[in-house]
Amino acid sequence: MLDVATTRRAIALELIGGRAHYERVIAAVLAAHTSVWIATANVKELMVEDGRARPGRRRSMKSAAYVSVIGLLDELAGRGVELRLLHAEIPSRPFREEIANHPRLLAGGLELRRCPRVHLKAVIVDGELLYLGSANWTGAGLGAKGSGRRNFELGIVTDDSTLLDQVQALYDRIWTGGECAGCRLRDECPGPLDSLVSVIP
Repeated sequence: MLDVATTRRAIALELIGGRAHYERVIAAVLAAHTSVWIATANVKELMVEDGRARPGRRRSMKSAAYVSVIGLLDELAGRGVELRLLHAEIPSRPFREEIANHPRLLAGGLELRRCPRVHLKAVIVDGELLYLGSANWTGAGLGAKGSGRRNFELGIVTDDSTLLDQVQALYDRIWTGGECAGCRLRDECPGPLDSLVSVIP
């Protein structure tokens, strides 16, 4: 099923590069109502701007504070948003340290599944917005990095329902272990997905 080439057709899409990844994709994630599905090779700590006033402090107009996106994902989980993160590599130490501060995410609010063959980069929000591109779930890829510190990334964003259905079906096939039986890396796999093992190493 993953060996796919669909019929050519016209669709509406946006090309995004550089900071537009943060402004378009992360903004959509943080505004999610029902679901966020992420596929990435690498998972690292990702910081976002937070203009909200802290208790006992005025909101500053000078510069935005930066917070881990994990805390904001925890808020989404608290509102019942389904969060999936499909990844290839072991998450970075700062990511693991930060998620350890969020018991709701550890208890399944953020479902993580690791497959060493995952190299696709996709973000699907509410089944209505699709990002496909080069950016991993990292600060240099999708985070609030300043110019001169960001990776050179390109991607597309679309709300095309047919493409959304196709990509969600492919994502779900990997997520549920549909590709595990024939995988030649199964013996090296940290936990085959068809066994539904979902843990942070």
